[in-house]
Amino acid sequence: MSNNDIVPGFDDEKDDSLKIKIDKVDEAPRCLLLTLTGYIDTYNSNFFQKRVQRAIESGFVRLIFNCGGLNYVSSTGIGSFTSFLKAVKPRGGDLVLLDIQPKVYEVFQLLGFSQFFNIRDNIEESVHFFNTDQTVEKPSIFPKVVSCPICYKKLKAVKPGRFRCSECKSILAIDEAGQVLLG
Repeated sequence: MSNNDIVPGFDDEKDDSLKIKIDKVDEAPRCLLLTLTGYIDTYNSNFFQKRVQRAIESGFVRLIFNCGGLNYVSSTGIGSFTSFLKAVKPRGGDLVLLDIQPKVYEVFQLLGFSQFFNIRDNIEESVHFFNTDQTVEKPSIFPKVVSCPICYKKLKAVKPGRFRCSECKSILAIDEAGQVLLG
């Protein structure tokens, strides 16, 4: 089965510096294994992003990147992985990185991205990750009593968002964690 059989038009564009082989992962719904060979840098990251975005638009939101054949990733390349994560998360997906070469992993660590990505040792662990329920509801901290940082009036917030203090009329923003900020 060719890449185009799995994701129509996937191989319409080629780049000799980065080869991408895709395979459906039948054990996990909407899951795709992308085997990467070569390198990802500023010059080919756009090619990389377009190919993977095409897969996401075809409904594959659980992405496993086998990075064993990847010998270099620039900061722009890591930015590509970050954009994929942002694209699949709202659709109920996620991504996993496999078999990262030490010098490539070092770039992830230096840029502080190693903790954002799910890194697994093999395909079985990746499938298990996707098949365990990742949508555990976090208990809400709302309603919450907060203090206005200007006048210290106690206010009750029923949900995150922007509010006006009833005492001093300052505009406050309350985030998901219940932290109060001005504006």
